[in-house]
Amino acid sequence: MPKAPRAKPPQKQNDPDLAFVGGVVIDPEKLISERARCVDVSGIRRAFQLGASLENPIDLSIGQPDFGVPEPLVRAAVDAIEQGRNGYTLTGGAEDLRASVAAHLRRNVDWTIGGGQSDLLITSGTSGALLLAFMALCEQGCEAIVPDPYFVVYPALGPMTGPKIVLCDTYGDFRMTAERVEPLITERTRVVLLNTPANPTGVVLSDSEISDLVDLCADRGVMLVSDEIYDLFTFSDGCGAAGRCPSPARFTKDMLLIRGFGKTYGCTGWRLGYAAGPPWLIEQMAKFQQYSFVCAPSMSQAGVVGAFDVDMSDIVERFERRRNLVRETFEDVTNISDSRGAFYALVEVPPSLGMSGTEFCDLAVKHDVVIIPGGVFSERDTHVRISFACEDEQLAKGLRVLRGLME
Repeated sequence: MPKAPRAKPPQKQNDPDLAFVGGVVIDPEKLISERARCVDVSGIRRAFQLGASLENPIDLSIGQPDFGVPEPLVRAAVDAIEQGRNGYTLTGGAEDLRASVAAHLRRNVDWTIGGGQSDLLITSGTSGALLLAFMALCEQGCEAIVPDPYFVVYPALGPMTGPKIVLCDTYGDFRMTAERVEPLITERTRVVLLNTPANPTGVVLSDSEISDLVDLCADRGVMLVSDEIYDLFTFSDGCGAAGRCPSPARFTKDMLLIRGFGKTYGCTGWRLGYAAGPPWLIEQMAKFQQYSFVCAPSMSQAGVVGAFDVDMSDIVERFERRRNLVRETFEDVTNISDSRGAFYALVEVPPSLGMSGTEFCDLAVKHDVVIIPGGVFSERDTHVRISFACEDEQLAKGLRVLRGLME
């Protein structure tokens, strides 16, 4: 019996919601996962698009360092490529980089990292480390507490890995303290995610505030995850008793420490970070890395082996001076976050203007200045984020424009 002719699909070539593969209609609505539907495109990309539309933008939006990668790191990465170190490394990372990170953590937070692969994992950026951590710790039905305002990745970790994201409202002083976190912890809480120095506020918690959070998480049996991508960019007024970025790692090893190289050394595209913590957790994260990232980029790993020997103090001091300029520009005009680290300050749009953060950013674009609405980083749209990771002259020019728009 001859086969019935295949029915031709309805011809809706002008329907933007349908795709056509070999003449067959593919309805994306039937194929896209609910997980994907719950994740929005990052609002930061809108700022990129706005900046691209301007002929000579003053870009105070992006957290891309304006300094080049230190020459020793460039040379090491190039040498690795030329010497053929382009293949896979161990899942946990190349041995020479693991040894370098272990030595740094011994000096910096007094941690002793074992010689095996169980308590340290080299990752594809800090965002990669966060994803692996949440995959290892979270699932449907559990909860994770994150600050509001937040780094844009944090809310997306919910639909991507399962937990309900519980926002800790830090408005006022933008400090994620134990007092604010404690009422949010339930029997379903698995993770408290701390970010210090913080993006988008630049706020750095004190040693005592961090110690209280460590005690709270230990008492309630939840994992404290500390995202410290900006640890080296802690300014003189933000350093703790150790003269460095305050960190829960100086109070306990029963937490997950996440740090990276991209922001510190200007190599954000190298996608390189690391996670250190309890072996039982690192081992689970490594399993997921085996089946996803496989390993961090090998030439990037080779490039940063000597990173901790590079003196970045002059650049950190330059960023602190820029922070001072941002403070001086707005302190008598509006409220501004107490930025003591990272590349940012969160500035309130004066209520007298009757504008949201998004509306003020649109106004700024008309004057060739690109900044990001606070609503990209928060449930509220009352502020704007200003990045001072740009040349001094551009920063000063942009700040003059923004102050003028606020007065």
